[in-house]
Amino acid sequence: MSKNILWFRDVSKDDTAIVGGKGANLGELTKAGLPVPPGFIVTAQAYFNFLESADIDLTIEDSLKNIDVENSAKLNKAASQIQKEILNHSMPLALAKEISNAYQKLYTTSSSNFFVAVRSSATAEDLPTASFAGQQKTFLNISGAEEVIKAVRLCWASLFLPRAIYYRQINKFDHLKVGIAVPIQKMIQSEKSGIMFTVDPVTSDKEKIVIEAGWGLGEAIVSGSVTPDRYVVNKQDLKILIKEINKQDWKITKVGKENKHISLNKQDQEAQKLTEEEIENLAQFGKQIEDHYKFPQDTEWAIESGKIYFVQSRPVTTINQKSDIKNQNDKEINQKEGETTSKLEVILKGAAASLGIASGPVKILHKPTETDRVQKGDVLVTEMTTPDYVPAMKRACAIVTDTGGRGNWGFLALLAPAQPPMF
Repeated sequence: MSKNILWFRDVSKDDTAIVGGKGANLGELTKAGLPVPPGFIVTAQAYFNFLESADIDLTIEDSLKNIDVENSAKLNKAASQIQKEILNHSMPLALAKEISNAYQKLYTTSSSNFFVAVRSSATAEDLPTASFAGQQKTFLNISGAEEVIKAVRLCWASLFLPRAIYYRQINKFDHLKVGIAVPIQKMIQSEKSGIMFTVDPVTSDKEKIVIEAGWGLGEAIVSGSVTPDRYVVNKQDLKILIKEINKQDWKITKVGKENKHISLNKQDQEAQKLTEEEIENLAQFGKQIEDHYKFPQDTEWAIESGKIYFVQSRPVTTINQKSDIKNQNDKEINQKEGETTSKLEVILKGAAASLGIASGPVKILHKPTETDRVQKGDVLVTEMTTPDYVPAMKRACAIVTDTGGRGNWGFLALLAPAQPPMF
């Protein structure tokens, strides 16, 4: 078996060092009999071999030596230098041929759809103790062996995005010891997609399953670009407890060979995304996945032609293991806060992504390159947050965004245990 290429069926959760957190979980879900689109993984060993053969490891070491990641300008400069160095070197021909052969084999055995998703899977993400969704890049609807190979190199380079460097530095991971694998998976052209937590991510209530859903490809929801529907299900009897329907003006879908933002008609904008049957079926799968892992999971799912697929599962690392005590303490705190703030004028309402109360100077950001404007104790206000905002989020006492669901805060594992309240 090649050390450069492994198929999902050949790996499990114990192979994180070889295929990264995402790759390991895709293998684990496949072995557990869950509906996972087929695929293979370009291993972390292939990435390490590439760095060594091109002497890029020396560039990385020099660029990041004694770097102050709180200095956004210096962080961005170092990140850009390393990414350029990676992209300026060609992939070894033998590895490129292996990837091409695996790509052709994938569709000889599965279908005639030659579109794939090329995803990043670092060896320091989606771990039981550290989960940082969205650190590296994902490329959807990639077609043709040459384009797949190009996307693999772009995934490698994305290991040195500023946000990824920041994450590793804060969590004391050695930059040269963290590898990146690249899962390449049959593309699901989802009519509906979203996120499912097998625990309430805000309250840590283990008796609830929380599903967020939207139209089209899941990128819009995961990135926080749209506000999804939210369904809360009782884990024991699968009874739907809450249905929160939110307007969605547009979706991401494949048009020809491109992913495009398509406006929705008025009826679809206002419509409930999932049927009751789909909600219950997803929740049943959620129970099965949690039972398999023996730990609450944060999953990503997609529905194509009425069939549910899972394209990711990761542990919920922000869960409070003493949730009953926490919930009681939160009630007491919120009661006191309510007494303090009950006479204040309400100028804005929204859905809370985490509990708490805070005050401070407001800093409105229009793009992540402005993060150095946020100082400790500020209230960060922006249209939507991405992992690029993490340095500012860590300094902020509270965060307010225009769009996004309660579930697209996977990167907040970095901020725990001192998460700012978010609305």
